[in-house]
Amino acid sequence: MAIAGSSNGYTTAALALTLAVVSVSAAVSLYRWRRRGEDLEYRIKELEKSLGSTMEKSASERKGRVKAQQALREALAQTESHDLHSTIYPMRPIGTIRSCFSTRNGTPRQPLLVSLARACLVCDPALVPPASLEGLEEYSHCWIVYVFHLNTDIEKLWRKPSQSKLKAKVRVPRLNGERKGVFATRSPHRPCPIGLTVAKVEEIQKDKVRLSGVDLVDGTPVLDIKPYLPYSDSIQGASVPNWVKEDCLLAVASVTFSDTFSSSITSCWKLIEKKSLYSSAEEFRSLITQVLSWDIRSMSQRNKPQDTLNAEIVYHLVLEGLDVSYMIDNESNILVQDVSLPKNLQDFAGR
Repeated sequence: MAIAGSSNGYTTAALALTLAVVSVSAAVSLYRWRRRGEDLEYRIKELEKSLGSTMEKSASERKGRVKAQQALREALAQTESHDLHSTIYPMRPIGTIRSCFSTRNGTPRQPLLVSLARACLVCDPALVPPASLEGLEEYSHCWIVYVFHLNTDIEKLWRKPSQSKLKAKVRVPRLNGERKGVFATRSPHRPCPIGLTVAKVEEIQKDKVRLSGVDLVDGTPVLDIKPYLPYSDSIQGASVPNWVKEDCLLAVASVTFSDTFSSSITSCWKLIEKKSLYSSAEEFRSLITQVLSWDIRSMSQRNKPQDTLNAEIVYHLVLEGLDVSYMIDNESNILVQDVSLPKNLQDFAGR
């Protein structure tokens, strides 16, 4: 009996010890859990405090920027009232056009006239991250705001504005040189050499926008891109002067190619194929046809005396770095003679 009582005592003691250990362990776990919860709550409060401080700082900086911008606008307005020419708005090109038109000569006078006229807008990654172009591919066309950087009078216009005077009237090709007010035309020679054109969006490739139907010369600086919105950009019932509607005035009768042209284009194509915007020599030939389907000659060339026109005058067009030579007769029939690498692109610029 004594042994049994002793055994029960040991069992009770062991059970009590076990319960005590379990209680201590539970208490320690509960303490750790509470401590962890307190630490987490403390961290949350610290993060909330830091976030609040950051938001206050951001709001303060924004107010400072707004005030600075308001002060700048007020200063510009005051300056403008005294001297209009001293007002400057900071602008930087967001990208540059790589176009099939190597020179101004031959570049269409209006957009979408030459559907095969292709270009690639290469954006400046420092100003235009690829995400900026997301969604543009959903539009069929876009507006492009650019600079007439090859204007012959741009030097005086920008660097010596006091020596540059506004040309109130310019010669209009559709009117055979008759003059119209500059703001009634699309002339590139304007007080501010800024151009606006519309182009078809073919593809978006990271920081590049592939376009077609362009009237932009290679190297054109682009200031902005805006999507074309038919419901607001196309005005039903809009009216224009009759001379604007006369497309046939600049259309040529026919475009044919010499017997030696095919061999010449085959040889030249091997030199530009890898960098070309076109997939084949035949497609490039179609581009030549479309471009020359409109009389691209300058007013002085078109208005030469009749006896001079009867002479075999050879004109030049530079596309993708290739010199295309052609002749045109009195009935506006064009014969494309040859295509070759030009000795110097400057020889053909502006001709």
